[in-house]
Amino acid sequence: MKSNIKILTECKREIELDIEADEVMKEFERIITQFSSRAKIPGFRPGKAPRDIIKQRFYPEIKESLINSLVPKALSGELKTQNLNPVGMPVVNDLHFKEGQPLHLKAQFEVWPEFNLPEYKKIKVKKKKISVLDQETDQSLEELRLRSAQYIPVEGRGVLEEDYVVVDLKGKDLKTNKFLPQEKVLILAGHAENEEILNKKLIGSMPGEEKNFTLDYDKNHQNKKLAGKKIEYNLKVISIKEKKLPALDDEFAKELGEFKNLKDLKEKIKKEIISSKEKATKQDMAEEIIKKISDKLSIGLPEVLVEQEYMAIMRRLLSSRTQQDIKKEDLEQLKSEGKKKAEQSLKNHLILKKIAEKENLKVSDQEMNEEFKEIAKANNLPLAQVIDSVNKEGKREELRSSILFKKTVDFLVEHAIIE
Repeated sequence: MKSNIKILTECKREIELDIEADEVMKEFERIITQFSSRAKIPGFRPGKAPRDIIKQRFYPEIKESLINSLVPKALSGELKTQNLNPVGMPVVNDLHFKEGQPLHLKAQFEVWPEFNLPEYKKIKVKKKKISVLDQETDQSLEELRLRSAQYIPVEGRGVLEEDYVVVDLKGKDLKTNKFLPQEKVLILAGHAENEEILNKKLIGSMPGEEKNFTLDYDKNHQNKKLAGKKIEYNLKVISIKEKKLPALDDEFAKELGEFKNLKDLKEKIKKEIISSKEKATKQDMAEEIIKKISDKLSIGLPEVLVEQEYMAIMRRLLSSRTQQDIKKEDLEQLKSEGKKKAEQSLKNHLILKKIAEKENLKVSDQEMNEEFKEIAKANNLPLAQVIDSVNKEGKREELRSSILFKKTVDFLVEHAIIE
């Protein structure tokens, strides 16, 4: 087998390959025999049709089978011999086959770029001062109160803001006079996302009281079943529940866990806020370090990987937005930002990968088990279930790579000069 490798760009290569004629014809004859044994030709018993007739009738299929049989194996073998590890699948862009001659092909593929790391230790970064304001602790306490709120049935009064109200809701399309399905729904009175007229009708309503109102829905309304329609509603209040928040006292603290009093709870909250800010500060320093390394490097990136990362970023950016929300110029800007983020993300990945290799950083089985425990704890799942799920989804190596990059980031921060 003859081959020649051309360097097209930093990451792109072209291989020109000739598969020897003897090997090609041997495979060609094998495929004809295979077709002959299966082919049904009028006037001949299975397997008895002359070779020339089989070849004439099924030539395109025989040729396709030949290429599918020889080319991937030949490419894979030659790339392995040349110690080349393609990123993605090689793309054959030129192929010539003629009986009795070598099968000639050209294919292009991408490889990881080769580059030398600049100095990555003793990089100077500034650490932000960490402090916790009283209002931050108070806000966390208030969030705990809200999560501990109880909703108590009330009688003898009408609906107030922030009451939860169970209502029977009937609707009729005024254009078609068709009734919508009757619904029993739970509504938070006064909520900003409610229709304004609905809030006005709810506030002050007593259990058993009925109210009528009409809504003229915009043609672009997010609910397609209602978009562009004029609906007359009949609303009947069934029950009312008011929010009751616990008092911020020692008893409240004791109910939340092993806290002696409210002061003890506040101290715990303060420590958690400090821990969270320390993690964020460490992340900021790590990003600054990686950026300083990245700014010193010009690395060619495999187009196929940039495209994959770009598509993943765009899916995340667009997941919470509908097509109607995005103007054409905004979409173009999002695409441009997505491409830049994809390139930077891949560049950072290559830098961290190279540093991990140079420093011989590894992920032990013990570290994998600790990560499994963290995932199980965070998601309130049994450890065995988490491990089984990761293995079944084939994400074990992906998780190992993620841990390795965290270790590499920690290594960079540990060896930085923090001012």
